[in-house]
Amino acid sequence: MRGQWGDKLQLSLFGESHGEAVGVIIDGLPPGFPVDEDAIARDMARRAPGRDASATPRRETDAVRILSGVYRGMTTGAPLCGVIYNQNARSQDYDGVTGPLRPGHADYTGWVKYRGFNDPRGGGHFSGRLTAPLVFAGSLARQLLALQGIAVGAHIQSIHTQRDDLLDDTTVDAATLDTLRAMPFPLLNPDMEGPMRQAIEDARACGDSVGGVVACAAVGVPPGWGEPFFGSVESVLSGLFFSIPAVKGVSFGQGFGLTTLLGSEANDPFVLRDGAVHCPSNRHGGALGGITSGMPVVARVGLKPTPSISQEQRTVDVRKNQEIPLRVGGRHDPCVVPRAVPVVESAMALGLCALYLEVTGR
Repeated sequence: MRGQWGDKLQLSLFGESHGEAVGVIIDGLPPGFPVDEDAIARDMARRAPGRDASATPRRETDAVRILSGVYRGMTTGAPLCGVIYNQNARSQDYDGVTGPLRPGHADYTGWVKYRGFNDPRGGGHFSGRLTAPLVFAGSLARQLLALQGIAVGAHIQSIHTQRDDLLDDTTVDAATLDTLRAMPFPLLNPDMEGPMRQAIEDARACGDSVGGVVACAAVGVPPGWGEPFFGSVESVLSGLFFSIPAVKGVSFGQGFGLTTLLGSEANDPFVLRDGAVHCPSNRHGGALGGITSGMPVVARVGLKPTPSISQEQRTVDVRKNQEIPLRVGGRHDPCVVPRAVPVVESAMALGLCALYLEVTGR
């Protein structure tokens, strides 16, 4: 398995959903910046399971134990290791999944690639449980970016067919992002919380699940970050977004909406504001030629419905080599979107932090 990412900033994820712990080793953080453990705890609580009626009943504290890389509250420059111990795993729920392939999961592809030796309990290393250490790493990245005047935040743009107001890609500011981050169910229009929760509950009642879209933005990012082609802003961020289980689509700015416009409609003009180049619109989502333009970096991330559903589905038992019906047991989110918001933010923060370190050479 390849659990490593990055160049100047490097991550290595480890652990399984029902193993003893999950965690991350972070290499490349500069020495001497303060680590706010209270802020880390707040970020971890936003993603943690069992804290909202829309989520899985599995309860985990998601407290992070920092084993290295921090001394007297400051980063040392050495590899930083954070571990999150699993405390509420129920492995007996997966006693019967070593042969039957759960539709929509990585059971089949993992079984083929790792010759049947992968841990199937709760998805093993493929599980959304691995987003917990990703949020821890993202919290550190967010803190480093904040020292540069950069804020990152996100909201639930849609769940199933219910949609929030659209984020304004041009005028979004740090205050709006901070407000969203403080909300347990982050929406621009709070009146949509009821319909969205009802969509989740309707799916749960039918033994089904729903997906949705998270819109994420970063403001305060200066122009000039990123490299054309393989090191572009979009390439770096997309790679991290697609590492999040359930993510099936990523777009920047107006994304696919640009395909229906004329060039004269799609282009964002340049103007001077207080002597600096500025765009009065931001259809490009903060990146041109793979390089930040100084406008807000805005991405929209689509997540599929949770594949673990209690309805009967058709599948194959690879141990017996026969088709069988299957009902998936265990504890699962009928919708991962609300808990994915801080995960998407963390991916954005990590990608931008890596680009920042590339620019500064730190």
